Amino acid sequence: MNSLDIYSKVEDLIGIMEARPKLYSYYEATLATLKFKSLLDVGCGDGDFLVQIASEFPNSSFMGIDLSEDMIFKALSKNLNAKVCDIATITQQFDVVTAVFDMINYLSPKELPTFMGSIERVLNPNGYFLCDINTLYAFRDVATGSFVKDAIQRFVTVDSDFEDEVFTSEFTLFEQDKEDKAIYHKSQGTIYQYFHSVEKFQKSTNLKLIKKTPLKLYTNKHEKQYLVFQKI
Repeated sequence: MNSLDIYSKVEDLIGIMEARPKLYSYYEATLATLKFKSLLDVGCGDGDFLVQIASEFPNSSFMGIDLSEDMIFKALSKNLNAKVCDIATITQQFDVVTAVFDMINYLSPKELPTFMGSIERVLNPNGYFLCDINTLYAFRDVATGSFVKDAIQRFVTVDSDFEDEVFTSEFTLFEQDKEDKAIYHKSQGTIYQYFHSVEKFQKSTNLKLIKKTPLKLYTNKHEKQYLVFQKI
């Protein structure tokens, strides 16, 4: 089991779900101002975002991609158009591309320009790219430390550290056996995220930044920047 699949098994335990609606509202507000027929969600996860916006914009088509087989399995169970693949392999073009909930932060500084090149390639002329990235405060002050959650059938510990603009999270998951409740199966994995300033992010792409909005999801300080780019 890869680290992203371990993450998919504990996402509901680590406080992500509670922040989703507020974050989604910024994307929905932007989409409401755009005329678009097609949207690609990169790093779609379990498809929660796609389900919500598909109901809001029934006349548009939606597609989701993710590198986690477990996440895509969940998305497909919601009758979404989703598949396991890298954006580099996508040949279709879209009016809008989204990367929701700090998906960009999973890309290293070396990977970011190549990824943004793929975004530019799959966007139609005048198309839009919507995303959010974590602030330095989010990595350094909010997320760093240890987290433990006991959900009886699952027990997870997350140990996180931030150094040299790299955020490292070590996951340990114990899952109760479906047949023998006295047995727990252990999985471990490490996920890396990278801090990207808005200025450096802009330099990685030819897309034009047309909107920047600081967001507060967990505390009274800004943990994210919501960004809107356009292919001019």
